[in-house]
Amino acid sequence: MTDEPPLRRRPAEEPPGNAPQHPPSAQPQPAGERVDPADGGPVPLIAPRDGTPDPVAAPAEFAEVVARFAAGTGPVALDAERASGYRYSQRAYLVQLRRAGAGTALIDPLPLPDLSALDAVIGEAEWVLHAASQDLPCLAEVGLRPRRLFDTELAARLAGFERVGLAALTEQLLGFTLEKHHSAADWSSRPLPESWLTYAALDVELLTDLRDALDAELTRQGKSAWAAEEFAALVRTGARPPRVRAEPWRRTSGIHRLRGARAQARVRSMWYARDQIASRRDAAPGRVLPDSAIIAAAELDPKDEKTLLTLPGFGGRSVRRLARTWLAALDDARQLPEDSLPVSPTVEGPPPPHRWAERDPVAAGRLARSREVVIRIAGEHNLPPENLITPDSVRRLAWTPPEELSEETVAETLRGLNAREWQIALLTPDLTEALNPPTP
Repeated sequence: MTDEPPLRRRPAEEPPGNAPQHPPSAQPQPAGERVDPADGGPVPLIAPRDGTPDPVAAPAEFAEVVARFAAGTGPVALDAERASGYRYSQRAYLVQLRRAGAGTALIDPLPLPDLSALDAVIGEAEWVLHAASQDLPCLAEVGLRPRRLFDTELAARLAGFERVGLAALTEQLLGFTLEKHHSAADWSSRPLPESWLTYAALDVELLTDLRDALDAELTRQGKSAWAAEEFAALVRTGARPPRVRAEPWRRTSGIHRLRGARAQARVRSMWYARDQIASRRDAAPGRVLPDSAIIAAAELDPKDEKTLLTLPGFGGRSVRRLARTWLAALDDARQLPEDSLPVSPTVEGPPPPHRWAERDPVAAGRLARSREVVIRIAGEHNLPPENLITPDSVRRLAWTPPEELSEETVAETLRGLNAREWQIALLTPDLTEALNPPTP
């Protein structure tokens, strides 16, 4: 539980003109109950209770933050802002923290790239994040790695909430609305506007209150142990960078429209040319050249600059300046010998489910029955099916079940697929039965 007094919603009878920007402390809404519009409705949260702090950018200021958070108590609410869609990297451009007794801090990791001193004083506390898997890798890059955490988004999924965004949950459980219009901003820009800093501070303002409300709901539903397993798994694996794909160019949007290996070679060549430029500029690849432009060029295969620049996506000045680069990439693909053209990748694991009936009707039957089990048990426990077990795990189990089918072997297979013990306990008996051929 947090040591910080929770916030109090504005009473319904209080005239809006007399309401403070941020109501003082008191009780949150009971977990699982929606705010009643007749009771005044949710209150817009427009300013942090302690005001918007200036970003910490100097070593002396950072040392003061470390001292404050070392003296604080209870969980630590954390968030990070990236510049997805603007920058090539997924690094953090702002780190926000709040703790009882320490207040809120906004840290600029550009001049302060090593926050391990802060990690040393908060490392043993519980960290509270929303959608932790998104932020853990970039927090690890600056030296922040939780030993235990509480993920409010994941907790809400386990508790069966339909809307699990931060703003939706704070409105439903705490009675406050949060503005999210800066979520897609370019956080790499400097200086950061005051309104952005306020938005960033508010992202951690209610996290510990929300954590307590969700924890109470998980306890009421008997799911606290499930959540603990999920959070422990995030601590173990959440900071790992995303797996690098063997052929990332195959994810170019619209590539399914192309026919022939030569056209795919043109996509590949242009994709890597764009990627090198994006990496060098630290710019999002789509801002260098959109996927749609790569596909258009791969379809037409223009041989000269005039033809290239007539294609959709090649009209911008910065794109036109790189016309020779794009033409060279296309020419490289044109010169490739046949044995160097892309070939269909070897599929790791089961084939796409729509092909199962043709390739292995028995396996298709196992998959259908297994999916029915997952959907039914998820419904019985008010869970999204994908949080009960990943669809990929179900496919792998159904495609290659244990040679000797028993609850023990099925459980062991699920462990090998990184299923948690609570999931294994719920699913194993019925999945074992589903994997067996139906009796005539």
